[in-house]
Amino acid sequence: MHDIVIRGGTIVDGTGAPSSQGDLAIDGDSIVQVGGKAGPGKREVKADGRLVTPGWVDVHTHYDGQATWDPVLAPSSWHGATTIVFGNCGVGFAPVRQQHQQALIEMMEGVEDIPGIVLTEGLKWDWESFPEYLDALSKLPRTIDIAAQIAHHPLRVYAMGERAIVREQATADDIETMGRLTEEALKAGAVGFTTSRSDQHKTLAGELVPGRYAEHEELIAIGRAMGRAGRGTFGMLSDFEDEASEFRWIRQVAKDSGRPVWFLLTDRSYDPERWRRLMDGVSAARADNLPVYAQVAGRPVGLTLGLGTSLNPFALREAFAALAKLPPAEMLARLRDPETRRLVLSQEASPRLLEVLPPLSRQIATRWDRMYLLGEQPDYEPPPERSIAAMAARDGVTPAEFCYDYLVGGDGSRMVYFPVTNYVHGDLEVVRELIEHPHTILGLSDGGAHCGVICDASLNTSMLSHWVRDRTRGPRMPLERTIQRMTSSTADFYGFRDRGRLQPGKKADVNVIDFEGLTLHSPKMIFDLPAGGRRLVQSVDGYDMTICSGTPIFEKGQETGARPGKLVRSTG
Repeated sequence: MHDIVIRGGTIVDGTGAPSSQGDLAIDGDSIVQVGGKAGPGKREVKADGRLVTPGWVDVHTHYDGQATWDPVLAPSSWHGATTIVFGNCGVGFAPVRQQHQQALIEMMEGVEDIPGIVLTEGLKWDWESFPEYLDALSKLPRTIDIAAQIAHHPLRVYAMGERAIVREQATADDIETMGRLTEEALKAGAVGFTTSRSDQHKTLAGELVPGRYAEHEELIAIGRAMGRAGRGTFGMLSDFEDEASEFRWIRQVAKDSGRPVWFLLTDRSYDPERWRRLMDGVSAARADNLPVYAQVAGRPVGLTLGLGTSLNPFALREAFAALAKLPPAEMLARLRDPETRRLVLSQEASPRLLEVLPPLSRQIATRWDRMYLLGEQPDYEPPPERSIAAMAARDGVTPAEFCYDYLVGGDGSRMVYFPVTNYVHGDLEVVRELIEHPHTILGLSDGGAHCGVICDASLNTSMLSHWVRDRTRGPRMPLERTIQRMTSSTADFYGFRDRGRLQPGKKADVNVIDFEGLTLHSPKMIFDLPAGGRRLVQSVDGYDMTICSGTPIFEKGQETGARPGKLVRSTG
């Protein structure tokens, strides 16, 4: 008798092969039968009219801190992810010396908008080296599997001390140390190395991150260390100010290390053809047998803006800023006062706040044509008529008036959506081309990060609901290929050979999905992080069951309380 039999579902095995009807049987933590008629099970799950898929392998999250205290790692786990990878964008918490702990917290808060007080309260710092960090992660019972990458900025600070924080160039000894520690981390189980070369990534104090201007030789040397270890991927974010120069060292890392090299790629409004040039660079590298890839997102990288988020269209107005730290109910009551409304709407952006808040804030306060009503069931490809500008014109009011009244209406939890990248042309055709490209991998969910303004951990769900089922503004994507991108493609890229496919002998990570009923809800702000820290989460209907290692962890959206998850270590 099998432990679990999932009966009569539409099996989409994660390989890209056509779907089929049949049963899936699980014994222990492994799949033992896919298709046909399985024998009896101790637990029988009716899956008629349901999709049966591998669990999602989400390779771009930022749970580096949260994973040390939180066993569930929602909302990623709510959305069918059974394996997640963190340590992205060059930020993390190991290796670390005690005197630099606060610097790493401020770096994470500045780059990924994870409140510093949350990290200060939550992190136990019962590690110094990266192998010790992995050991600490391995001790906590958890719902889903996790994997960690070693990040450049803490590595640099550990090797160079204060010289890294003020962004001095590394000496030959520094570089040798970083290479040695990278090799040590990979052999202990790190699944990759990441860095950031973007001016968008700054510390809480507004300083550029330590690795921003690292010389190419430093990065090439770290790549060679990865080659010696024979494992891991090399990932980065770059502004590509000098595209030819960046590709030269990227190609060198790929050549010397023999390891996959990836960079984050989104389209940009200031340079609409940038993405195509960078993909041409990827294609040229692949033509030379160099393993270079772009990591892409399946929807806009956008900001969720409401009364309680880190930013909103009125954040630059002094009258609103004066209320921003009030308890939510009190702030809402004040904003509904006619005199407060008149005062806020009468003001322009404050020079003081323009200096304090991110440069993007000016666009948020003025680009009503690029801001959309999110609604209870969000549309991440909103048409022009859903913009604040268009809705205001329809109602004969100013965009600011329309947006203000919308946000303070209802229970005060309404949101508007501001696509920052991946929406240059007002649709997702560029995104479709990127996610269907053979030399890209799906990522950028950013689970655990940007707690006060972004909630993209639902990305995998919207890949199914939007791209396969609901899209009306262009071609949809095949079901089988879409699921492959979220399972075997990402698993294979990171060397997770035991998962990502529904095949006998593979790890029993499975989703049972009511495809027609799959529904994303609007992000909501909750306050459940250490020290009462806030974060945006997004609930979903339609996951009948999520199984990790043969154990149901969610049923009908409810936690079972089981903790089968483990730390996944690289094995070469």
